[in-house]
Amino acid sequence: MTHEHHLQAWQESQELAEAMQPLIGRLYRQQGIEITVYGRPLQNASTIDILKAHRVVRRHEGQPLAIQHSFPLLKALCELAPSAAEIDLGKLAVGYWRDHSDESGIVDYLAAKLAPALGQGALPAPTDVVLYGFGRIGRLLARLLIERTGAANSLRLRAIVVRGGREGDLEKRASLLRRDSVHGSFNGSIEVDLERSAIIANGTFIQVIYAKQPSDIDYTAYGIDRALIVDNTGVWRDELGLSEHLKARGAAKVLLTAPGKGEMKNVVFGVNHDVITPQDNIISAASCTTNAITPVLKVMQDRYGIRHGHVETVHSYTNDQNLIDNYHSGERRGRSAVLNMVMTSTGAAKAVAKALPELKGKLTGNAIRVPTPNVSLAIINLSLEQGTDRESLNAYLQQASLSSSLHRQIDFSASTELVSSDMVGSRFAGIVDSQATIAEEDHCVLYVWYDNEFGYSCQVVRVMEKMAGVIRQDLPA
Repeated sequence: MTHEHHLQAWQESQELAEAMQPLIGRLYRQQGIEITVYGRPLQNASTIDILKAHRVVRRHEGQPLAIQHSFPLLKALCELAPSAAEIDLGKLAVGYWRDHSDESGIVDYLAAKLAPALGQGALPAPTDVVLYGFGRIGRLLARLLIERTGAANSLRLRAIVVRGGREGDLEKRASLLRRDSVHGSFNGSIEVDLERSAIIANGTFIQVIYAKQPSDIDYTAYGIDRALIVDNTGVWRDELGLSEHLKARGAAKVLLTAPGKGEMKNVVFGVNHDVITPQDNIISAASCTTNAITPVLKVMQDRYGIRHGHVETVHSYTNDQNLIDNYHSGERRGRSAVLNMVMTSTGAAKAVAKALPELKGKLTGNAIRVPTPNVSLAIINLSLEQGTDRESLNAYLQQASLSSSLHRQIDFSASTELVSSDMVGSRFAGIVDSQATIAEEDHCVLYVWYDNEFGYSCQVVRVMEKMAGVIRQDLPA
């Protein structure tokens, strides 16, 4: 192809990507449909991101998906008007064009593939959400909830609760939501309503409530009722402490964004979210590391069986460490986080057993905090009940990332140039770095990257939806 042909082809693809954007937005806002391409979400995606998502198909199919092939299916989707589903447009397009040579059969094909999401009637009323705490995870949860606004939105962010209330506090909170040194600028506009003590983000009115303890709050005074309270402070870790939230008028359920203590259910979405019942009022979404490693460990256990293993996490520093050497109650954590690699402990390996009981007592773990602000790496060293080799193991993990029930949790990379910053903003719980895989007979070592902030927050939102009773079809099956 000549230079002109390359440029013309690119411009044609870009125009189709631009035409896709309003269709994708309309499907989400009006029907509760989330469009993906091989797991890459297209909602609020730029034209370039849409084109890049189509190129990801090459990793699994050997060639990229032409947007000229996916666009007519997206148009037909809008006409069929499915509801409450996550639909992988990439898988539908690849499947259709594998067996068809023209567009004449698209509607019938989609009607068959999307039957569970057709004719479902009215969508359920949204659940009020309160973020108790507004730190790293709280602000990312706010971003995720705000981007999902629309008539079909199942989770409605109504308020955040923080300590303080001093002059200038509201503007500071809004500024931290607007700008983030790791995740970049907020995608939209943010206003501050000083008179009503609120932040308005992309039209979402978020009441800012100042309180010293959960039981002091009357949410109904703000028009909030039967709310899901998402505690991201880490102050309370057991059911007794978290039950203080349920003493507040208007609060119905509590989700902890940290490992829960005692008999509390620790949920890793995709692995054991079915343990959540309508009667559960207090749930833990476990830790970022537990969410990253448990899906991979589950698929390994299902296929090969795990005799025992060790998990070493190379983890970015967090806010509980010191910038420079100072007193800290934890061993070694008082030393400068930005100048040292710091050995510490992790409960993630033992916590896996709460979501995957068959691995109880089979895993050990340690952690090394390193001088990076985000994205961590789990090194999983396993002794297996069945032997394998590197090629077979990678092929299995790639297939799990594409078509297993854990395809939203496990991503797969074949790049030889991958580094930690490439995973910032990943919506997967973990990303298998296949180029680092070691496998010989009954022993293997897996390297799993994870955005310990954003990827974990996406898992938290999935648990929130389950607690709110949201049933979202995952299509095509």
